[in-house]
Formats: sequence, structure tokens, C-alpha cells
Amino acid sequence: MNQPDFWSNPDNAKSVSQKCEQLRQDLQNWQNLKKEVADLSELAKIAAKENDLTIEKEISDKLEILQKNFAKLEFFILFSGHYDRYNAIVSFHAGTGGVEAQDWAEMLMRMILRFCEKHKFQTKIIDENRGNEAGIKSAAISVSGQFAYGWLKSENGVHRLVRISPFDAEKMRHTSFALIEVLPEITADTDVEIKDQDIKIDVFRSSGHGGQSVNTTDSAVRITHLPSGLVVKCQNERSQLQNKEMAMRFLKAKLMHLQAEKSEKNLADIRGEIFQAEWGNQIRSYVLQPYKMVKDHRTEYETAEAESVLDGGLDGLVESYLRSLKH
Repeated sequence: MNQPDFWSNPDNAKSVSQKCEQLRQDLQNWQNLKKEVADLSELAKIAAKENDLTIEKEISDKLEILQKNFAKLEFFILFSGHYDRYNAIVSFHAGTGGVEAQDWAEMLMRMILRFCEKHKFQTKIIDENRGNEAGIKSAAISVSGQFAYGWLKSENGVHRLVRISPFDAEKMRHTSFALIEVLPEITADTDVEIKDQDIKIDVFRSSGHGGQSVNTTDSAVRITHLPSGLVVKCQNERSQLQNKEMAMRFLKAKLMHLQAEKSEKNLADIRGEIFQAEWGNQIRSYVLQPYKMVKDHRTEYETAEAESVLDGGLDGLVESYLRSLKH
């Protein structure tokens, strides 16, 4: 940041400045804790000399607070992956099974949106392809906030639901599958390069939610990366330019994963393996009938609070996954 030409690239300067501020805050938090522990240690020595029960009670209360503060800081050490500080792009894809799977995909999107809301992340729907009867065939959202990707990378994979179907007149039990795909949102400081001649850009009228100019002009954008065949689209921004910028970030994220795959790198730091949304590939099962249980098959973590999980209560599942990466 002290380089004379630092601000010549505003986007990169903004990204570096944000990283610097985050590191400064992390360091300050640990230094504050270290000082408080040292102060408490001195107080404990005084209490031992004077045999003062009042001071001992004060020490006990402060120690409990410090232990809680340490536990919070210790948890954030788990976000040590290269991309964990990045914002995230989360995609949802219904598996086979028609309306059942589409409804399940929408339930998962609501779960992630509620989780983000509880953690004060900013979310924006990039694209949404709704089902004919209910639910979504596919959708994508961007998530902005500190450690957004670190918090959400545990959700990447196939999710399985067992329940009494609300769409079945005979009230039979059904099993549905949907895929959640989590990518770090690429910033200006990455090496992903996209040449103009390698992409095809199509514009079309948005089919998303209404709003000024959204459904009345060709503002939606679809970008096809010709060498790889990857296709991304964004239709929920106000202008064609905004949709193009968001679609390009989405494409960069996908290309980064593709490059890592071709280089045979460890994909665990990026998004894990991609599976078909079907039986046998699930990372997690949600059972609502005949009993209630959510079980993560990677960590064996399980809870009976299925409704709470589906309402965004993912913290226990996320923490168990992050801790499993350290072993």
C-alpha cells in the first residue's frame, strides 16, 4: 500500500485495502486478548498474596469472559483457506424428480438466504429459473460479507430430502435431491483472464421479478465461454451493464475451478468435487418423516432440529465441517 502507484488501479487498491483492514482487525483482536490475559494474571498474583475473596470472584468472572472471547477468535482460525475471505456465488440445481426436486431446491435456497441474513451477509439473486408448478429448476445468488465463502463452502454438494410430499394426494413418502454449488467470487487480483474473442454475449428480456426496465428491455445477459463451453447468465440487475459485470464474475469463478481441475490441484480449497444430484452422492440428508434428523455424511454430525436447520441454523454443521478439514 506504500507503493507510489498503489492507487493507479482502483479496483485492486480497494481489494488490498479491505484485506489490510481485515488483517489489522484480526491482529488487534488477538493483541487485546493477550493484554487482557496478562492483566488478569497480574490480578491473580495480587489475589494470591492478599487472599482476597472479592478479587478472586472478579478474576473468575473475567476469566469466563476471556474464555468465551478466545473461543470466538479460535473459531475464526478455521477460516485459513486461501479463498475463505472471498465473497461467494452460490448456485442451486434441482435434481431428477420434477416438482418434488424443484421445491426442495427452493427450500435449500431459502435455507442459505436465512443463514446469510442471520450472519448479516448481503445477498443478491443473480439468476432464477422457476419451475412450472412450484420451486426452482435453478438459481444463483451472490453473497457478500467477511468470510462469506469460508462460511458457505461446507454446503457444496448434493443434499437429500425425505418427507411426506405436499404434492402427493396419497401422502406418500418421497426422496428428493438438489445440488448446491459454492464458488469464491473472483476479484481483480486473480490470474483468470478472459479474452474477448473467447466469449459470446447474448442479451434477452428478463423473466425475473418485475421492476423498472427489468421485464421491458433486453437487460438480461448470457455469456458463453467458447473454449470451455461454460454458460452463465444474470438477469436480476437493473441494467444490461450490471448484469454483464455480474455474469463475468460468475464466469471467472467457474473458469478458476476448471483451471484447478485441469491442473489436478486439491479442489477442497475451492469447492470440492461436483456430483450428480442423485442417490449415493449426497453430502447431507434431511429427514422430516417418519422422524426428524439432519445428518452430514462427511463429518457424521447430526441433529434432530431439522426445522431450525432449514430456517438457516447451519452453524453447528458448518463448524463440524471446518474442524474436520484440520484433521
